[in-house]
Amino acid sequence: MKGRTMIVGIPGEIKDDEARVGLTPAGARELVDAGHTVLVESGAGAGAGCFDEDYAAAGAAIIDTAEEVWNSSDLVVKVKEPIGVELGYLREGLTVFTYFHLAADEELSRRVVDSGVTAIAYETVQLPNGSLPLLMPMSEIAGRLAPQEAAHFLMRPFGGPGKLMGGVPGVPPVRALILGAGTVGSHAAKVADGLGADVTIMDINTQKLRSLDREYGTRIRTFTSSPAHIAEELEQADVVIGTALIPGARTPQLVTKDLFGHLKDNVLLVDVAIDQGGCFEGSRPTSHHDPIYTVENRNYYCVGNMPGAVPVTATAALTDQTLPYLRDLVNGPFAAMKERQDLALGLQAAKGKLVEPGVADAFDLPLTDLDELLATLSD
Repeated sequence: MKGRTMIVGIPGEIKDDEARVGLTPAGARELVDAGHTVLVESGAGAGAGCFDEDYAAAGAAIIDTAEEVWNSSDLVVKVKEPIGVELGYLREGLTVFTYFHLAADEELSRRVVDSGVTAIAYETVQLPNGSLPLLMPMSEIAGRLAPQEAAHFLMRPFGGPGKLMGGVPGVPPVRALILGAGTVGSHAAKVADGLGADVTIMDINTQKLRSLDREYGTRIRTFTSSPAHIAEELEQADVVIGTALIPGARTPQLVTKDLFGHLKDNVLLVDVAIDQGGCFEGSRPTSHHDPIYTVENRNYYCVGNMPGAVPVTATAALTDQTLPYLRDLVNGPFAAMKERQDLALGLQAAKGKLVEPGVADAFDLPLTDLDELLATLSD
């Protein structure tokens, strides 16, 4: 549907400690040059080094309030899921393109369905080879940050046992166990190894483990994931980094209470999967300004927006991946999804119909077939 003009809104993020923004000024310029209108909430990108004057120079309009951006837009482009007052802006006729993580949030899931909004989630856009192109850049960043955060919170002034990740000559390094060898896990292994940790990584996919073995050789240990192997490795681990993911569904718990007896005192559990519900029993979302809590002998780090700590890098990386999809969405979201199966897989709900099986299963909600729904929709 070429020639259509669309109003694209870029509101500021309101989640705690979140300074990323949905689109860079360079991305805004591309949409403006294609004939579309871009509305940017004043100050929305400042934390990511994207300033109002940069957006204005790109041809975007600077808007004083988030309410006006939301209410005036056909398509809202964000980073994090709608929360708080943003839930009241959801409506039929509006498309929202962001990370939704619905399977971890029943209230949000029901509000999305009840509002009739067209919700397209970055995290379930999926290529034919199974890769998740819009989740990947943030997974790479979260994976690299996880060992850095672990190194920090293993230090005694920050609540840890007082261990140095890489040790020193004559004193062994920290034992780091990484559960999952996907994008997050492989990047976590890279940084943990670089910091000098003694690294073990587990996954049910032996092809991923073989790839890591080719890259690192004997520098890291690889195991096929099983409850027995996990229990054995937990006894040695000073830090456990959980990275499990099932696209669109709630994360499976890999460390449950029946395994707690295998944990060292003051073990640090870094739950990178907390956005999708968490992979450790007892995990609950935390924030960058209050990242750690302790239960018995376990220290949990469960920050739900880890890449928000590096908003300049993260915003640029995210826009690089989302912009090609935005070029199609602005010409009609339903037409774009009919033409691109990878984008269609990002659809969570539209016109009051839920199409994501993992969310329907999590909260016992009615499910509509994706292809059947798209066949009834037009821009």
